[in-house]
Amino acid sequence: MTEVISVKFKTDGRAYFFDPAGITANVGDIVVVETSRGVECATVCEGVKQVDDIKIVKPLKKVLRLADSVDKRKMEENRKKADEAFKLCEKKILEHRLDMKLVDVEYAFDGTKILFYFTSDGRVDFRDLVKDLASSFHTRIELRQIGVRDEAKMLGGLGICGQPFCCARFLDDFQPVSIKMAKEQGLSLNPTKISGSCGRLMCCLKYEQEAYEYLNSITPPVGSYVKTVSGNGTVVDENPLTGNLYVRIGEDAAPIKVHRSEVELLSRGKNKKPAPKPEEQEI
Repeated sequence: MTEVISVKFKTDGRAYFFDPAGITANVGDIVVVETSRGVECATVCEGVKQVDDIKIVKPLKKVLRLADSVDKRKMEENRKKADEAFKLCEKKILEHRLDMKLVDVEYAFDGTKILFYFTSDGRVDFRDLVKDLASSFHTRIELRQIGVRDEAKMLGGLGICGQPFCCARFLDDFQPVSIKMAKEQGLSLNPTKISGSCGRLMCCLKYEQEAYEYLNSITPPVGSYVKTVSGNGTVVDENPLTGNLYVRIGEDAAPIKVHRSEVELLSRGKNKKPAPKPEEQEI
């Protein structure tokens, strides 16, 4: 076990472990830490705790100190400089006629580097732009191309559900999302209905998939033959979330509504082969 402290460099960013080095900090405190990019400021998202060694990438960088008023003032100055750099970079992009969209600008805490994030449909030759920016800011310039999902995470916004983007609120990393997940969740396969504002499949398809897999496993699918208090019938519609089933007892009868807990599965799906008895099912 190793003693660590969790910090975030951005509100919507991922959490990183650091060696507290004997410093006690509470959630929300700003600390100065040592990183591979140099000295940076970060916000504590979880206090000092013990974690398994297998969860840590060693060697751990150290927390240098709690941020003081000078550090916080410098952070605010860097934010203002970043806003000015953003405007100037957009102007330079137009002058160089580059097919790229500037997303965000970050100033290193010590001012030795400015990082520009941008999106583009293809590769961009920005060498002349870098030289132009370096002559304007007289510091090290780095341009980094990001994907449309990262852009949405940085900029934020509202999804089609009316809630703020999941990626900007609580998702630390992007997980692969497939169209198969939409099928298993019974969603329309219309791209406009299952895609987020970034144009990619919605992230919620991934982190809700496990729940749907479980609910689908305990819910008789359409075509199943089940036993109800009103007689045996075929499932013509089902809702895994509510557990409600619509079962047709006779060929010409109207379907009745029952809950999955009130039926006994005789055969699953369109296969009329009897379902295994409870003692024969795999655990």
